[in-house]
Amino acid sequence: MQEPGSYFDHQGRDDVLGGGAKLVPIGTPKGVFRVWIKRIGNNPRVKVLLLHGGPGATHEYFEACDSYFPAAGIEYYYYDQLGSAYSDQPDDPELWEIPRFVDEVEQVRRALGLDRGNFYLLGHSWGGVLAIEYALRYQQHLKTLVVSNMMSSIPAYNAYAEGVLMPAMDQDALAEIKRLEAAKAFDDPRYMELLIEHHYVHHVLRMPPDAWPDPVNRAFAHVNQAICIPMQGPSELGRAASSSPGIGPPISRRSRSRRWSSGRVMTRWITDTWR
Repeated sequence: MQEPGSYFDHQGRDDVLGGGAKLVPIGTPKGVFRVWIKRIGNNPRVKVLLLHGGPGATHEYFEACDSYFPAAGIEYYYYDQLGSAYSDQPDDPELWEIPRFVDEVEQVRRALGLDRGNFYLLGHSWGGVLAIEYALRYQQHLKTLVVSNMMSSIPAYNAYAEGVLMPAMDQDALAEIKRLEAAKAFDDPRYMELLIEHHYVHHVLRMPPDAWPDPVNRAFAHVNQAICIPMQGPSELGRAASSSPGIGPPISRRSRSRRWSSGRVMTRWITDTWR
C-alpha cells in the first residue's frame, strides 16, 4: 500500500492541468485522430488500462473503479476508444477493424509509458476481445491480462446462447424477441423492453433497471451505434441474424480479422489479479 501523498503525487506529469485527462494522437490508415484518456493516481508498479465494451461504448461505466482502486493504490486509466465518447469520432467504416484497434491500444501504451514491469490490461466485453487480440500480438509488453465478461469463440457463445440462455428465458418473450429480430425492428421500444426484462437484468447487470448506477446509464446512452452494430450486430443473443454461419457480423469489406460476438454472460480471469 502506498502512502496517500505518493499516490496523489503528480510531479512531472503532463496531465496535471487536465485533472489527469488528455488527448493522445493516434495514427491510422485514414489519418491522425485523438483519443481521450484520464489517469487516476500514481503507482510506478501497478498501472491498469481499462478497455471498455461495445464496441462503441464508453469509459463511463468503469467509474465504479473510483470507489475501490484508489484505496488499493492502483494507478488506472479511463480510455475512450476511437469513435467513442470524448475521443474523435470519424465517420469511416474501414476504421472499425480489430487489427486497427489493436494498433491503437499499442499506441496508447507507448504514449502512457506502460511496460512489462507495470502494465495491467483489463478488457470487459468487447474490450475483452480487444485485450486478447492485443496480448496475442504484444504479449512482451504485458505484466497481467484480465478478461472480464467475454469469451473468445463465436461458435461457443452461440451454442451457449442457444443451449443455455434461450431455454431459460420466458419462451413467449423469446419468441417475440425473435420475431422483432427477424423483422429487423431493433429500434422498436418493445425490443429493448423485452431484452432488459428477460436478458439484461439476468446477464448484463443484475439489478432492477431503475437502480442502475448513473455511469451505466450514461454509457448506454452514449454508445456509438455506427460502430456497435456493424461490428457486433444489434442482437444480444448470439451473432446477428444476417451473419454467415460460424462468423460474426462483417467489420468491413476488406477486413481479414477474427470476428466476435457479445459474450457478456461469462467471466474469465487470465492470470492473477494485481498484487
